[in-house]
Amino acid sequence: MREGSPMASEGPVRLALLPETARYSLRVRPAERAAASRAFGSDLPVRIGARIDADGPTGARAALCLGPDEWVLHTAAEDALTLQRAFAAIEAEAPHSLVDISDRECAIALSGDGAADLLATGCPRDVEAIPVGGGTRTVFDTVPVVLFRDGETDYRIEVWRSHGPHVWQWLNRANRELGAGASQSNFKHNGITVRLG
Repeated sequence: MREGSPMASEGPVRLALLPETARYSLRVRPAERAAASRAFGSDLPVRIGARIDADGPTGARAALCLGPDEWVLHTAAEDALTLQRAFAAIEAEAPHSLVDISDRECAIALSGDGAADLLATGCPRDVEAIPVGGGTRTVFDTVPVVLFRDGETDYRIEVWRSHGPHVWQWLNRANRELGAGASQSNFKHNGITVRLG
């Protein structure tokens, strides 16, 4: 799935394939977090599920804590090389793994009053319990995803590109069902009945 794909969404929740961004998986021991924070340009969050937004020297940056030693970092494409160089500069002081996962994943935005209900058709988490500005690793159907809550009714799913079409199709089908007033009934996907509402 690439940005600008000829995919349309129908239903009460607005769905959009988001533009490309630079993404990194960062693994670093907690003892080296201070050095990694300097390289990132802001304190990396410690609490799992916490996200911070920061200004880098050449673009906006964000970091979501996925585990005690794991973060997903976002930055603008024009800031990617600057970020890579900053982490390369601390390698001797703070051994770490910084892996560019930009091409591995795509992002789908969901917004509107029914976004949490739409996510509930495929996600076992109580997505409304995720604080605004936070995120979590979870599954959608059987697909591993990282789910962000960007606003009260705004969510973002980051999913491996190979699974993107499946997640997009599921969301579109469930969105149409919600739009048809199916919130008090069931939704069928690949022969599986999912309770809505």
